[in-house]
Amino acid sequence: MASVALSEAEKVYIVHGVQEDLRVDGRGCEDYRCVEVETDVVSNTSGSARVKLGHTDILVGVKAEMGTPKLEKPNEGYLEFFVDCSANATPEFEGRGGDDLGTEIANTLYRIFNNKSSVDLKSLCISPREHCWILYVDVLLLECGGNLFDTISIAVKAALFNTRIPRVRVLEDEEGSKDIELSDDPYDCIRLSVENVPCIVTLCKIGYRHVVDATLQEEACSLASLLVSVTSKGVVTCMRKVGKGSLDPESIFEMMETGKRVGKVLHASLQSILHKEESLGPKRQKVGFLG
Repeated sequence: MASVALSEAEKVYIVHGVQEDLRVDGRGCEDYRCVEVETDVVSNTSGSARVKLGHTDILVGVKAEMGTPKLEKPNEGYLEFFVDCSANATPEFEGRGGDDLGTEIANTLYRIFNNKSSVDLKSLCISPREHCWILYVDVLLLECGGNLFDTISIAVKAALFNTRIPRVRVLEDEEGSKDIELSDDPYDCIRLSVENVPCIVTLCKIGYRHVVDATLQEEACSLASLLVSVTSKGVVTCMRKVGKGSLDPESIFEMMETGKRVGKVLHASLQSILHKEESLGPKRQKVGFLG
């Protein structure tokens, strides 16, 4: 992950500010930076989104392809995640420098989507044991400026909201063989319900307090962070501790409560933005990820 070098004086300045609920950029401990969200930015995908949070820029594309259901879940489709850490994001990702981080992020996404309530996977099944939709979710890190996991989870949810899967019918002839017929109407498609798709809220412990949406400088002052996956109703679906430092039980409980509180507000704001953007229809001006 991208890092920044700070002097001891700078670290003391940041830590003391956090204790007074005043961060370097003027935010409080539970405030997010301005989030820019744009969907339908890549034309050759089933759904896509670009999210910019501070200096962190993420592009997500979703591609729906037909495949065979997994043996243990014959009546469900499934999601596959791939994360590409572009060398343009930070020089540390040159060569194979970003592979470990990409694998870590992909595994985290698998964990938060590994429950029946996140996405209705049964709606992706076409014919049990034979055909289903597989959603390939590709995440590209364009710029890395702190708080990666939160930004990626927002972008994934926005891309899934934007995803349109062609409607298909299974036709069976007199001999019992099955054929799949794809609808000719490009607007005849199914949409995924993303109401229960969780977002990640990362809480960084700095001194005796914790902050959300940490910058690179604040992450350098934190020895331990807690990743909390929260739904729009404030339900925690999974947690993960990162960093070399330790967290006491009382701090974990406080960070969970903060995560639930902040997560509900984050979901409400994101849903409002997504529905507002969709209501503009084809008239809306597209910026794109090169804008």
